[in-house]
Amino acid sequence: MARYRKLGRTSDQRKALLRSQVTALINNGKIVTTEARAKEVRKFAESLIALAVKERDNYETVTVDAKVPEKDKDGKRVKDEDGKTKFVIVKKEIKKDLPSRLHARHQMLKLLYPVKEVPVEGAGRKRNTKQVDLVAKLFDEIGPKYADRNGGYTRIVKIGPRKGDAAMEVLLELV
Repeated sequence: MARYRKLGRTSDQRKALLRSQVTALINNGKIVTTEARAKEVRKFAESLIALAVKERDNYETVTVDAKVPEKDKDGKRVKDEDGKTKFVIVKKEIKKDLPSRLHARHQMLKLLYPVKEVPVEGAGRKRNTKQVDLVAKLFDEIGPKYADRNGGYTRIVKIGPRKGDAAMEVLLELV
């Protein structure tokens, strides 16, 4: 008996499909897919969320000096007489991952694709696109949300057969 569904694809195509669907699930909170795919995606999503729950508080806060450009009242950078940007030293608090959380972060990054968010008004332009940090979302939002829960982070709801090939479509969502 096989340990996983092959989904009628070669291994590299299957891995890419599952990675993209897990990324979409974490980013959006729910996806619509076939039943077989949903059952496979659920395995990866549950393990990622369990990792996030386990390592959510495993960091220390450190104060560092950061060099940031000085800005005027309009938000534009201030330049000196040579035309160079002026910088100001500011103290910032950052989260420094402990070794086990750093390892968990690397495991998550191995599975999740990078996601870019494009604002509605700037559609089609590279400007104002932002890189979404899904690992931070897992640690900061999803991990604390499921802290008191022992597994069962996803739900599969049957929608009905797909029109083209009558494959059972389901809604896979975070509980």
